[in-house]
Amino acid sequence: MTNSRHGIDMTTGAILPKILKFTLPLMLSSILQLLFNAADIIVVGNFASDNSLAAVGSTTALVNLMTNLFLGLSTGANVLSAHYMGAGDDNRVSKTVHTSITLSIISGLIMTIIGVIFADKLLALMDTPDEVIDLSTLYLRIYFCGMIAMMVYNFGSSLLRSKGDTKRPLYYLAFAGVINVVLNMIFVIIFRMDVAGVALATVISQCVSAFLVVRCLMKETDGFKLILKKLGVDKQITLKILRIGIPAGFQGVVFSLSNVVIQSSINGFGPVVMAANSAAASIEGFVWVSMNAFSQAAISFVSQNIGAGKYSRINKITFTACACAAIAGLVFGNLAYLFGEPLLGIYDPRPEIIPSGLIRMSLVCGLYFLCGLMDCCTGAIRGMGFAVAPTIVSLLGACGLRLLWIGTIFQIPDYHTEFMLFLSYPLSWGITFIVHLICFVIMRRKFPKEDHQIIENE
Repeated sequence: MTNSRHGIDMTTGAILPKILKFTLPLMLSSILQLLFNAADIIVVGNFASDNSLAAVGSTTALVNLMTNLFLGLSTGANVLSAHYMGAGDDNRVSKTVHTSITLSIISGLIMTIIGVIFADKLLALMDTPDEVIDLSTLYLRIYFCGMIAMMVYNFGSSLLRSKGDTKRPLYYLAFAGVINVVLNMIFVIIFRMDVAGVALATVISQCVSAFLVVRCLMKETDGFKLILKKLGVDKQITLKILRIGIPAGFQGVVFSLSNVVIQSSINGFGPVVMAANSAAASIEGFVWVSMNAFSQAAISFVSQNIGAGKYSRINKITFTACACAAIAGLVFGNLAYLFGEPLLGIYDPRPEIIPSGLIRMSLVCGLYFLCGLMDCCTGAIRGMGFAVAPTIVSLLGACGLRLLWIGTIFQIPDYHTEFMLFLSYPLSWGITFIVHLICFVIMRRKFPKEDHQIIENE
């Protein structure tokens, strides 16, 4: 149980109200983040050169590919700290906090080095068109200079999330996001810095959010209190974080790898389709984060309850999270497609952008609830402490199917279209969800049906 006024006791009481209390601030945080990212795209699309929007959009899949492995470690930190909190073990919570923040700094440094040195070579491997590759390289190199701050914020907010605190990360993100938008307008509109201005504004705002979350942890009074002189890597805690985090991160990498392949296929249709895809993907992101908040809830709620020995709540938590994610996906996804034309026009006023963007949204937004169901099942399985199985399922299911589709069906001349390319998304979500659900049922049987006091097994 939590002893902080900012946390949530996830082990007792009605599940739905507490999940909603957890997810709504998290959802708002993610939506704000996307609004700020959308502001980047809108400013670039309206006030920079014609190829700038395509240049920024073409880096998204590559950025996700490089960051998801290390962000997976934050999932490990979330599961472990939630488990120890549910078990009432403040000492191990503290070790998890200090080890996690240290790992975030190391992860950020590694990505900064890789991103700055190899940006141009990685973009070339993605078949980025000659007319945008220089702008994409410049944006990417500046962006990766902020990786340490990005990792610290994500690990810190993940730790706070494990105790049910999703409000304060929302406040920090909102403050940093406002700074990002203001700097965007100053750097791009006034100083005409183009994509370099967008990237620099992002780096500065990431540093602000990282500072605020570190300051928050330093003021905690329980096991989550961060003491800078205690930063370091505890071997036992690190191994447990890696056991959960590496498979989670690898799953993110595999997903991103399939998206890189899709982005390469999109690049083959030219800058107009690339710009339309960037705008549509940004709109779809608002739907995804509304569903993903329930996946994060599944991770933290299931993990805390297992730590407390409240096994009878696992099924209820998973069902509630899945139902909420599906409803959010159906409602927000179809609303996004219904208003797709004016929304796409906000990102890029060119009329040729609209039809191409609507092709993607018709498939992705309308069936996005399948992705929400898939993610919630994955979150519940990870909350139970199983990390390898969902990674294998995602590798063979969602990602393998997409790559197989692109390598076979999409290569047929009559099917070499945008519609057939994006059809790979809902097909892979539906099949992978079914397999994840089967895995959940099997793994749930490894725990008792009834509650009892858990004994920590080293």
